[in-house]
Parts: sequence; C-alpha cells; structure tokens
Amino acid sequence: MEPTILIPKIEPNKIEVIQKSKFNLKSKFVIVPVVILAIIILLTAPVLVFVAKANKAYKQILPIVENLNIKDTNKIKNDLTLVKTTVSELQTSYKLFSWMKIFPGLGKYIDDLGHSIKAGIYVIDATEITLTTVEPYLSVLGFSDSGKDNTQTSQERIDFVINSIPEILPKAGEISEKFKKAEEEMSNINPSDYPEKFKGIALREKLKKGLDLFNEISGYISESKPLLEATPYLLGVDSDRTYLVLFQNDKELRATGGFLTAYSIMKVSKAKFEPVSSDDIYNLDAKYKPSLPAPQAVVDLIKGPYVLSQNIRLRDMNYSPDFKVAMDLFSEEANDVGLKNVDGIIAVDTGLLVNLLDALGEIGVPGFGNFSTKIEPKCNCPQVIYELESFADVEGPIIWDPLTGKIILRPKNSDNRKKIIGPLMNSILANAFGSTKDKLSKLINAVFKSVTEKHVLFYLHDLDAQKAVEGFGIAGRMETGTSDYLHINDSNLGGRKSNLYVKQEVEQEIEVTKDGSIEKTVTITYKNPEKHDGWLNSVLPNWVRIYVPEGSKLVEIEGLEKQYETTTELGKTVFSGYFKLRPEGVSKVIFKYSLPFKKSSLPAQAGDYKMLIQKQAGTDAPLHRIISNKFEEEFLLNVDKEIRIKL
Repeated sequence: MEPTILIPKIEPNKIEVIQKSKFNLKSKFVIVPVVILAIIILLTAPVLVFVAKANKAYKQILPIVENLNIKDTNKIKNDLTLVKTTVSELQTSYKLFSWMKIFPGLGKYIDDLGHSIKAGIYVIDATEITLTTVEPYLSVLGFSDSGKDNTQTSQERIDFVINSIPEILPKAGEISEKFKKAEEEMSNINPSDYPEKFKGIALREKLKKGLDLFNEISGYISESKPLLEATPYLLGVDSDRTYLVLFQNDKELRATGGFLTAYSIMKVSKAKFEPVSSDDIYNLDAKYKPSLPAPQAVVDLIKGPYVLSQNIRLRDMNYSPDFKVAMDLFSEEANDVGLKNVDGIIAVDTGLLVNLLDALGEIGVPGFGNFSTKIEPKCNCPQVIYELESFADVEGPIIWDPLTGKIILRPKNSDNRKKIIGPLMNSILANAFGSTKDKLSKLINAVFKSVTEKHVLFYLHDLDAQKAVEGFGIAGRMETGTSDYLHINDSNLGGRKSNLYVKQEVEQEIEVTKDGSIEKTVTITYKNPEKHDGWLNSVLPNWVRIYVPEGSKLVEIEGLEKQYETTTELGKTVFSGYFKLRPEGVSKVIFKYSLPFKKSSLPAQAGDYKMLIQKQAGTDAPLHRIISNKFEEEFLLNVDKEIRIKL
C-alpha cells in the first residue's frame, strides 16, 4: 500500500499573505540599516566637511598670524581678505549642522563653535575698519617704513596724530561696537566645560589663555573711544593744563604703588610737556599741620613722628588702595600748603622710568651723569635705580655752628634729596620727544605697558576726563567683582627699600562644603633672597590687607604678628594685620574665610563661578595659583584678571 502524502490546501489569498509577510520581514532587515546609515551620513557629513575646511583654514591662517608684520600694510590687506573669505566659508558650512546644538552634551560645543565664528566675523570687520583708519598714521608713529620723512621728531609726529583725532573718533566708535559684540559672543564660552587634554594638547589651558587675551584686548578697544575723546583735554590742545606729578617709590611699596617721595609741577601745552618745578615731599610736609587721624598700622609701624602725634602726614596719605579716594584726601590737604590750581594728579613709579629707558637706551643728565637700565652689581638692580637711591641717601650727622646757627656739616644732598628728579625728567622728555621714527614705536609700547600695568595712575578734576581714564582702567580704582573678588594690598612701613627684592606668591584654594557654602584659603608667601645691607635691604614691617566680597566671614588667620579688626571699606570686607619679613627670609600669611554666597546662587550656566583679581599698583607680576576640585591654574598677575571656572 503506497503511503499517503498529505498536501495542505492553501487558498490563493493565503499564499498572497504569506508572500507579503516574507517580504515585510526581509524589508525590515534591509530598510532599517539603510535608514540608520542615512541618518549617520546626514549627521556626520556636514561635520566632516566643516572639519576639513577648518583644518584648511588653520593651515592658511596660522602662517598669517605668525608672520604678521604691521609695517607691510599691503600684505595685511591681502591676508585679511583671505581670512575673511575662509571664515565666511566656515560659517556657511557650520549652518548645515548648527541645529545639532539641541543635543545634550554635544550641543554645548556646537553652540560654542557658532559663537566663536560670529565673534571672528565681528573681529575681522573691526580689523578692516581699524586698518583703514590707522594706515595713514602707522608710518608717522614709526610702525611702517613708508610715508613721512624719518627726520621728523617724535613731538612732530605726535602733534600730527593729535590734530587728526577728530577724524579718527567716528571710526573708533564703530571699532569699539564690533569688539563689544564679539566679546558678547565669546562670553558664552566657558573653558571649564572642556577637557583638560585632548590628543595630548592642553586644550582647556590654551582656550583659557586665548579667551583671557581676547578679553584684555577687547576691553582696551571698547574703552578707547572715551579716552581718545579726552586726549585733547589731557594734552592741553584746547587750553594749557597743569598737573601735579607724584613720584611713588615702588621699592618702598605703599597702597597706591609706592611711598610719595617727591613731586613736580608739569605744564602741558598742545602736547608739549614742560616740568616747572620739583621738590622733596618732606619739604612740602614741613609746611603742613597734621589734623587727621592716621591708620593704626601707620602709627604702630612707622613710629617716628607718630610717637608725638598720631595724625597723618601728607607723605603717608596714599594709604587707601583706591587711587581716587587717596587723591581726594591728598589734594584737599595739599591745597592748604600751596599745591592748588592743578587740573589733576599723575602718579608714576620706577616701572615707567625703567620701561622708558629700555626704549631710549642710555641717556645723559647734565650735572648728574649717565643713566641706563644696565644691571648694577652693587644692588643687583638697574643702574638708574641704584643712582636714584644713592642720591637720596642722606644718613649721617648734621652739625650747626653754635654762633651763627648755620649748618657747617651735613650729608650730601640732605638739603634736597630729590633735586635730581627735575633734571632727569627733563632729559627723558627731551630724548623721548626729540627721538626719531626708529624709537617712537618702542616708546609707545613702553608707555602703554607702564600705563596698563599700573605704573602710571591718573586723577583728574574734569569729570568727563576722569570717567574716560577710569573706563580704560588707568585710574587705580577698586572695581566691583562679578561674584568673587580679591585684592591684596601691601604697605612697607619702615622697611627701607626692601621691595626691590621681595617676591610674592599667592595661592587660592576654593572648596565647596556639603551645604553649598564656598570656603577659600588664601596663602600669601613673601620671599626676600638678598642679604641685609643696612641701606636698601632691611627688615620689612609689612601691613597686609586683603579685600574680599562684602559680607565674607573670617574663619582663621595665620602668620601675622598683629591682627586688626575686620572692617568694611570701598564696598569690600577687609582682613588685615602686619608681619615682619627679614632679609634672606620667608614669611607666609594664610587667610581662611567663607564667601557671602553659596554655589546654588551662582549663574545657571553649569554653576559658573567668576572672580576678579585686581593687581596692586607699583608691583611687578606676582605669581598666582588657583586650585579648586579638578581645576588648577597658574599665572603672573601683571594686569587685573577675571577668572571663570565651574565649581
């Protein structure tokens, strides 16, 4: 019997269903990968195109930046056109994937990229306007080889530029506005959002330095228009100006930059400077009758005249770290002894002197010899500093004739320790304004460096002019911090010229407690590596004050011989006291305190923490170190600096 084979009966409509099911199953395995691949291409292709263009742009722009020569304006114009085209192409390419900034994590970097490109376009526009505006003056100011005759003096060149300011001002406004917009774009970028290292590159550090440099340049440019508007007033173009010039000896450091060692009356007429007179501050102080109480630290440490009377002398009136506050007091009191009818006060220290002589080279001062910045082994300091301090050294006995009452023996120069100031100033001005084109650009750089690093401070009675110098950051004002703030202020109260050798290092450690409070430990280390010489270098009684956000609470202080009561001043909380630093010694002062706000009160952008650190006038560039969680940064504080990190 043959086996029976059962064949299932399948109706035609069911066969069709089975075929359709097989087709659907197969299509899923084919279509899904295709869709995923299409999405990947859609996402990555624009990015890859952008990366390729960015690499090309980097290779084109880097040589331009590295080989920038301000003297070749034609090349700068051509290079700028190339950069503008390249950035425009990048912007077009970026738009294809800019929508991806909606993605968590990755979106932040894409958004930052967009802000960077926009800022770049604003900067390029500003650069074009700047180049068009300043090109006629580059040669005049010694920054270009073409144009005006090289035999023109610096004074003639400066006169030309001053007379051209009305033509420059409208463009200065445009340039300033472009940089403000660029700064707004760049302010959205937080380096703390980026990894410390990427492919062996210190990414976060490079980004921070780049942003800091950009903000510094942008700040100066944004505030340049008001200063340009005030320049004709400052330089006596419309009417002669008279200034009181105060010489601050930064080697005997005080709150505003140095001990008020001497003064001069300076007249300025149509940008021409003429010293009228100069004198020792002690001769002025001899005419003054003290009537205002001195700070306790001045009484405690200087002693001398303060044993008899605890009222402040004119020479010690710059005890406020805010230059305007200090000069409000000084000018009012100095008016009583004849220093009146001046348009303002300009304070300078030896930093300006050294920077100018670096640019000019050795100069001669009739009757006093030659002066330069060559290092003098006798003091391990610039020769000009050694000569000035030697001239002012008047220690020794004074002997009077008992019959006539006349002085028959006195130390050299004790009748006027600072009579060298006037002739030295005359020689510097004569050399500066008489110099030819090859030195003018160096002189401009020297003045700019001195002003921005607070070796020159301005106090003006004209409100608009004062507002302009304050805006440009050259008035020595204490600013308001964005969230946190730090200013360390040292005063040498009887330590001879020890600040010639003292070096300072500052470390800030920031810690967030469990309840979100922010505690800081500020450690200040002072080092004096040189030996005691009984002349320049001696034991330094140092009055140290740190200015922090108002409402900060002191937790602990270490390293002070005497601690003063916590006070509120200039809208800040002040912790202070004094210690003594010996030659070849090290002193360490530690302030631990809590800030008046918590982490939760910081801006919403990932808990951004900002701190403004203001440099003390008259100092060089102390080393600063900031440590917080995984963040660490080290830098030299040569100008005020804002720090922004993620806590």
